[in-house]
Amino acid sequence: MRSWFMSLEARERVFVLTAAVFSLSALGWVGIWTPLDSKHKASVEKVEAWRLSLSALRPLRGQVQALANSAPIDPASNLSLVVIVDNSLRQRGLYNSLQRSQPTPAGNGIRVEFEAAVFDDLVLWLGDLHRQYGLRVEAGSFSLASGNIPGRVNSSVTLER
Repeated sequence: MRSWFMSLEARERVFVLTAAVFSLSALGWVGIWTPLDSKHKASVEKVEAWRLSLSALRPLRGQVQALANSAPIDPASNLSLVVIVDNSLRQRGLYNSLQRSQPTPAGNGIRVEFEAAVFDDLVLWLGDLHRQYGLRVEAGSFSLASGNIPGRVNSSVTLER
């Protein structure tokens, strides 16, 4: 390679060196700088989205804490879990999304399944159950409802005393 380069005339050597420098610069720009820059921009956009989400959730923190401290748990309630779930779902407007509710085999819990439930109402309902009846979520799964309806989820939740 060196012998070929040295066999060129001086003007041709300058042209080949210029082309090599330009090619390496273009390769560095396309192969190194552009991917790094696009990843940086994507990271900045993700951070901004998380920041906006966090700023939207901060005002709700006070509301959740106020609701949690507002009503005492009634441990003496002898209502069955089926009745508690049925009444509380009607109060929250979630009864139409209910697909099934059945007691757990151990008898101290209930499994409730929803289809296309409003996520915000579902979370508030779970908070109501914990605050008013001392029920806790033992297990749960959430997935987007079919049809890409914003804010709607399919869910299965197991609650226990």
